Amino acid sequence: MKFGGTSVGKPERMHQIVSLVTKETEPVIVVLSALSGTTNALVEIGNHIANGDRQTAKQSIDRLEAHYQNFISGLVKKPETIVKAKAIIFEHFEFLNIILKISFSEALSKDILAQGELLSTKLFCIYLEELGLDHLLLPALEFMTIDNYDEPQIGSIKVKLSQILKKNKNKKIFVTQGYICRNARGEVDNLKRGGSDYSASLIAAAINASVCEIWTDIDGMHNNDPRVVKKTVPVEQMSFEEAAELAYFGAKILHPASIWPAQQYKIPVKLLNTMQPEAKGTTITEDAGSVGVKAVAAKDSITAIRIKSSRMLLAYGFLRKIFEVFEKYRTSIDMITTSEVAVSLTIDNIANLKEIIKELETFGTVEIDHNQTIISVVGNQVSETADILKKLFGSIMNIPVRMVSYGGSPHNISLLVPAAFKTQILQQLNKGMFGLE
Repeated sequence: MKFGGTSVGKPERMHQIVSLVTKETEPVIVVLSALSGTTNALVEIGNHIANGDRQTAKQSIDRLEAHYQNFISGLVKKPETIVKAKAIIFEHFEFLNIILKISFSEALSKDILAQGELLSTKLFCIYLEELGLDHLLLPALEFMTIDNYDEPQIGSIKVKLSQILKKNKNKKIFVTQGYICRNARGEVDNLKRGGSDYSASLIAAAINASVCEIWTDIDGMHNNDPRVVKKTVPVEQMSFEEAAELAYFGAKILHPASIWPAQQYKIPVKLLNTMQPEAKGTTITEDAGSVGVKAVAAKDSITAIRIKSSRMLLAYGFLRKIFEVFEKYRTSIDMITTSEVAVSLTIDNIANLKEIIKELETFGTVEIDHNQTIISVVGNQVSETADILKKLFGSIMNIPVRMVSYGGSPHNISLLVPAAFKTQILQQLNKGMFGLE
């Protein structure tokens, strides 16, 4: 059971997590994120120290400490547990105050970022102690490891975790940190992509869990973006492939990387709402449950690149040369369409755009369009569903579509549109594809 920042962000939410955890009949591993706002505050502190502005960093540390002191006053009640909670806060903020005097490094910044999860899990355990609930804190830094390429070492995680669990067979509640890990050099690091969801999925895979529950502040994966479209509905069941497509193409509730460990080990994933625990949420399994369109998602900040070249005509090896440019600059491509004389593709990372353009110009003329959005229509066997294209393009006839990707995946049809049309196209698809206004 993984609980995100908003699910642990207030004392009463932590109280609620205990009521959800204690309902379970199976032993539970609880994975906690940092309290909402903490990671951003720690990033800010790290940036101030990196810039040599220690006075502002000190102010940010004091502000964050006051927030935690306030938090424990609502979390625990007994004098002895209040003393323990205060000791935890003192220990971690003493560390942050000590690093003000140390020269900044990348490794130190990772140490700073780890404080949020360490605090949330230790305080949660103090609350469990106050309630008299038997539990064990599993420090993620003792089993969660990544290799030189920042990839999790699932074999090693499996061995270390099963050893700890074997020694503590009698325990029902285990608590651990999401997001944080150790790297190949043994230093404190983090999982970056997908953070705590990724941790939960890796742990579920490592212990062969019956289910991996991701608890957030929304009741599952919705058929459209609730922040943009008024009427949306949760999708009750979807396959791992559908969920991965939606996550990759903009659905904010899940990070695409966080699905694969559970998918690989066939562990069902449930997306549930801490604020509405009775809501069904979304269940993600190998089985899609039904055929047809499930949801649409939008991926922002896309840049389109078109390479025109008469030399391309019937030339083999041309695409390989183009892809090699992107590989060289470690820039992934989202969409691609080709014609006899042009290749159009999209990227979401423009860090090396200047260098990429310079190399592409050796093949032909290069045109760039910034501020584009990818709209993805996702569902099981969506590309084979009758009348899907008629319905899709009939819904958006008034919108300029720059590129279409159809057939690359049986579960996804993607459209590239100027970002200014994002809200309009999502609303029109909601009406045209789902009959919701």
